[in-house]
Amino acid sequence: MKLTPEQRITLHGFNNLTKSLSFNMYDICYTATKEEREAYITYIDEQYNADRLTAILMNVSDIIGAHVLNIAKQDYNPQGASVTMLVSEGPVYEVGESFDESPGPIPEAVVMHLNKSHITVHTYPEYHPDEGISTFRADIDVSTCGEISPLKTLNYLIHSFDTDIITIDYRVRGFTRDISGYKHFIDHEISSIQNYIPEEIQDSYDMIDVNVYQENIFHTKCKLKAFDLDNYLFGYTKEKLSSEEQKEITARLKIEMDEIYYGKKFGFTV
Repeated sequence: MKLTPEQRITLHGFNNLTKSLSFNMYDICYTATKEEREAYITYIDEQYNADRLTAILMNVSDIIGAHVLNIAKQDYNPQGASVTMLVSEGPVYEVGESFDESPGPIPEAVVMHLNKSHITVHTYPEYHPDEGISTFRADIDVSTCGEISPLKTLNYLIHSFDTDIITIDYRVRGFTRDISGYKHFIDHEISSIQNYIPEEIQDSYDMIDVNVYQENIFHTKCKLKAFDLDNYLFGYTKEKLSSEEQKEITARLKIEMDEIYYGKKFGFTV
């Protein structure tokens, strides 16, 4: 049973619903040589090291009104980093209606309740050995119990990373009971994850929804509309390339982006 913000549930005990958000972002770069690939990986590892990721997750915890119980973080050799936070209900502050399908702050704290839950991030820098494509992926999972939805963290997360491709999954699991004993399998209206993304960001991306409403499962994927080759070259600009090189590199990058966006291999032809 889905409720509007005006139809607030009076619960029997604690809200036992588990709301899970998976946010996956991809940054793509053309690196023609081994030296460029290594420099790109080094840059990514410095830009998104465990300390920087911890700071991002701390802001996420503020947005969902959580108190951090424990932090485990690790920078990996040769590349990548992970951070895991165990969080519980903590001090919360007024920022507006959590039930609204609307973007969250960047960042402020959100009023509502949170019981024991977790926030994690893992990074995956990698490169193709032959085709000159390097890719950085970050996976962030925010799982909350109670009324606050982790969808309120989306606005901040999108602004925290340079993203060419975004995939977002949201699921509500379990049930909670009202004072009459009636089970509620979701406690807020949601028609699309896109409603939690600001209009200016929506305008910048092509977006596809795949939703299973009866199962409270929602999926949105986004691909950046604008393409400027200079944004995908590491350490130089397109003026240093011939028109033929620009055409070939552009084709490689766009195929890489399409394969990630559609989740299928297209192959490469110029």
